[in-house]
Amino acid sequence: MMSQPITRDDLMSLEQYAEKRGEFRQQVLEHKKYRQVPLGPNATLYFEDRLTLLYQIQEMLRIEKVFEADGINEELEAYNPLIPSGRNFKATFMIEYPNPLVRAAQLEKMVGIEDLVWIQIGSHDKIWAIADEDLERSTESKTSAVHFLRFEISDEMAQELKDGAELRAGVQHPVYSYALSIEDETRASLLKDLD
Repeated sequence: MMSQPITRDDLMSLEQYAEKRGEFRQQVLEHKKYRQVPLGPNATLYFEDRLTLLYQIQEMLRIEKVFEADGINEELEAYNPLIPSGRNFKATFMIEYPNPLVRAAQLEKMVGIEDLVWIQIGSHDKIWAIADEDLERSTESKTSAVHFLRFEISDEMAQELKDGAELRAGVQHPVYSYALSIEDETRASLLKDLD
């Protein structure tokens, strides 16, 4: 099931992962292609699911050379809350400016942007993001370049989406505002997050 937490039994050992990493990485990169939604030129929603997070955990364990139970459990505790529960979408929201000076200046102007990201299903009201439940990532003077967002969806909205209702996403901040329709493979991939 897509919304089940990842357990230690789901993980490969470091040796197994070293052997299968190339193939697994290709599979995940192909999958991720359809789980990103660009909100204009400088922001992207990367929708998370069990597979993207399984990959993230395996990569963290590999990079940090973690093979002890405590370390593995810490990674599971950090990433499992990001798996959609069947009635929500969860996404990493990234503000992306290649030039570090431009990025710093923009992040000062974008305070609060993480609370102004939305999705909309059919003619329903916008669903505003619930941002950064794990820890505060903004101050009064600047926002972070990375935020974790959750969008809660009612049973009625989920059914309408499955029946073909339009899915839109956007951001509505005074200095950065975009909206678009989510279509085709991306829409199909996101539908799988709804039990």
